[in-house]
Amino acid sequence: MTRQLTREVPLVASFLDEFGFALDPFQEQAIAGLLAGRSVLVAAPTGAGKTVVGEFACHDAIHNGGRAFYTTPIKALSNQKFRDLSARYGDERVGLLTGDRSINGDAPVVVMTTEVLRNMIYEASPALRSLRHVILDEVHYLADRSRGAVWEEVIIQLAASVQLSALSATVSNAEDFGRWLAEVRDDCEVIIEEARPVPLKHHYFVNDRIHDTFRAGKKKGASKEYRERASQALAGIPNPDVVMLERRSRQRNRVSNKGRRMAPDVKLRWPSRPQVVAELAARNWLPAIFFVFSRNGCEKAVEQLVRSGVRLTDHEEREEIASLVDTMLADIPAEDLRVLNFSSWRAGLLDGIAAHHAGMVPAFKEVVELLFQRGLLKVVVATETLALGINMPAKTVVIERLEKWNGEAHVLLTPGEYTQLTGRAGRRGIDTVGHAVVLYQRDLNFTTVAGLVGTRTYPLRSSFAPSYNMAVNLLRHHDLREAEALLGASFAQFEADSSVTRKADRLLELEHGIRGYASRLDCDHGDWAAYWALHQELERLRHDEAESRRRRSDSAVRDAIARLDPGDVLHLPWVGRRGLAAVVGIQLSKGGTPLAQVVTDEYALTRVGPRELVDPPEPVERIRLPTSGNPRQKEYRRAIGNTLRGVDPPAVQAMEPATEPTEDNGPSPEILRLEEQLHTHPCHGCPDRNDHVVWQERADELIAEADGLRSTIRHATGSLVRQLDRILRVLRDLGYVTGDATPTDDGLLLAGIYSEVDLLVAEAVRRGLLDELSAQELAGVASVFLYEPRGGDPTYRPELPTVGIYEATHAIFELAEELRDRERTAGVRPLRDLDAGFVAAAWRWASGSDLDTALGDLELTGGDFVRNIKQVADLVGQLRSVGGADLATSGGAAMAGLRRGIVEA
Repeated sequence: MTRQLTREVPLVASFLDEFGFALDPFQEQAIAGLLAGRSVLVAAPTGAGKTVVGEFACHDAIHNGGRAFYTTPIKALSNQKFRDLSARYGDERVGLLTGDRSINGDAPVVVMTTEVLRNMIYEASPALRSLRHVILDEVHYLADRSRGAVWEEVIIQLAASVQLSALSATVSNAEDFGRWLAEVRDDCEVIIEEARPVPLKHHYFVNDRIHDTFRAGKKKGASKEYRERASQALAGIPNPDVVMLERRSRQRNRVSNKGRRMAPDVKLRWPSRPQVVAELAARNWLPAIFFVFSRNGCEKAVEQLVRSGVRLTDHEEREEIASLVDTMLADIPAEDLRVLNFSSWRAGLLDGIAAHHAGMVPAFKEVVELLFQRGLLKVVVATETLALGINMPAKTVVIERLEKWNGEAHVLLTPGEYTQLTGRAGRRGIDTVGHAVVLYQRDLNFTTVAGLVGTRTYPLRSSFAPSYNMAVNLLRHHDLREAEALLGASFAQFEADSSVTRKADRLLELEHGIRGYASRLDCDHGDWAAYWALHQELERLRHDEAESRRRRSDSAVRDAIARLDPGDVLHLPWVGRRGLAAVVGIQLSKGGTPLAQVVTDEYALTRVGPRELVDPPEPVERIRLPTSGNPRQKEYRRAIGNTLRGVDPPAVQAMEPATEPTEDNGPSPEILRLEEQLHTHPCHGCPDRNDHVVWQERADELIAEADGLRSTIRHATGSLVRQLDRILRVLRDLGYVTGDATPTDDGLLLAGIYSEVDLLVAEAVRRGLLDELSAQELAGVASVFLYEPRGGDPTYRPELPTVGIYEATHAIFELAEELRDRERTAGVRPLRDLDAGFVAAAWRWASGSDLDTALGDLELTGGDFVRNIKQVADLVGQLRSVGGADLATSGGAAMAGLRRGIVEA
């Protein structure tokens, strides 16, 4: 559809009249696909306007009949889209369903979370009968490990008559994803837009100056267009000025004319946050979003800016902020606001500065979002959750660190994550250019930073896997063969099958090569295969014995470190001036490796472990440590260093050869025997033996690769069906499905429970573990199924405030262990560990306590508390629906006690 033809279609003309702007070519192409009756996949950068396609589908439903469901991955996005569409089409035409909110659910356009639509499909909701359009906003969320499967369940099981509008961030395998959609939806048009509506320039802030990340790098000059592409990290080379600056900062062993050692002439500095804000303000690059990958870090950053006297608002803006804040939060009790540190938070807002993260209560986050959208906030410090589609564009995005904690280690951002974060920079219709500023990275080379910024490959990967709930729901409406076919239609299996095809082609190449090498491995002197088998066995034994010696040596070093005492002096030639260091403590790494904490004769505090030591450490002297202070204090270390100066390092002596044989002095009898057999084998004397060895080693490389490919292909082919089979073994044993995989009455109970620990919840209900609980006790015990403490550390001795809660909690823990045994036997991944750390807080809140009392000693942010309570309320609602009369009664009362005050604000 061309621009000239667009207005000839009445539906498009009325749509454009409502929006008041012309369509971009990719939007025209997508709308043309919808008008032709096809589904569409639109992959475009953040802010490019891909949601316009979804809104056209809503426009079609309103004007031509039928219904449109607009789905989003998170409730905040659903609430925002609901407000936007209601403002455009009127409250009577737009509804909202998010699990904890239900508004006008029979409207022609309903905004909902993706899970709500999935549940409607499994329940065969009558609302689906007139459904014409489904918009899957942020469809790339299907890569999410915990929730991504929901998107594939929806796509696979939607009626063929429903047109799908899948809206995705730019991913490098969009064509593959589109081919899969075309297979499962009969037809799908793929529209990929790579150009940003507002160009994005990338910068690096170090030593009081903002540098371009890339430069054109052409000696004879570059065109203006090429320089512009380089500034957007689409061409050019890492900025030579920064590369040279970094190189100069690392120069060592510089010597002056007088022979003195000199420090590097450049020291790289990380800019302070107030300095960054001042520089952005001077360049007119505000408003800005600062990404900091911890909630506490966000709060500390705001506190630092406010304490430093940063003021970004004028008198009129401060008055407007105060009025909006007080109006939007008027219904929250004053005592809850006090617990949430409302006064200091409000003071930061008045200065134009705020945090935004999942630890904040939703009402506070909504205030921040509204103020930022209205231009009243100039700086928002946020975690990466802000990048999930919420409409908060800025002129500039600042990333403080390119590494984040993934629960196990600090890892570098992926190119996709970097693109998602920086996609917020540049407001369409306001800015002519957006800016992404990365602050100096102490632990990363600048070339690594530039490599991340300039990478354009970030594929979408499926996280789909069958669950107990999914299994019984599929089998409610399909026989086993049909259910297996539906799993086989998933994007996960599509990816696996595509990979298998590529690997099978490679396997054919390898097998052909192996046959070619085999023809060169005939030896006239004897059986080459037998000779090579001897050689391989000998190499294996040598490797095993060397590894055994290494382990014994490593164990000796570890044991020696563990035996060290504070005050022992070690001679470590590579540390300090004279190689002397005093032990001040012994620590254990997370893996249990002993590490000696030492202070050197240059007053430095460092750690020494098996990686640094070849031989077991032996103390050369002992000294008395200071009686007060600790090694982190400079004076404490100085005292130790001064004491070490009075200790003479040992003389370095040449190693004397061992005179008595030990077990490590030579090869074992088995190795000697194999060496004898090898050397006496006829092939060993073959004049072409070296050539045979070369050919054999090449053949072995191909054989190893081929074996690996066969294993991969075997596991990938039908992998989801095998997972389903293992799940059904557990369900059959427990009576949730019959021998022919038909759900029983208990199976129908399980089908109504949507939880990560769905089977555990169903068993608890079936065994009556929740029946005798009061409404408040039910709320507390329900949290056991849901609560996961931040950081992963289990709660030690959780508070279980009533006898009923104590008995039910212990019964659930015992039941969980029983189910884990069954899962291990069936080959299913065992369910995660449970934690009762939120039980008392949920019980107190359901009993009517205020926020401060409900939290008690629990170290939890207001936002985490609200989110956990909402999850508990959602699960209690499910229990009310699937349980008996007693559970329905207590569940209803529990929900009323949970959904109040700050939770509903």
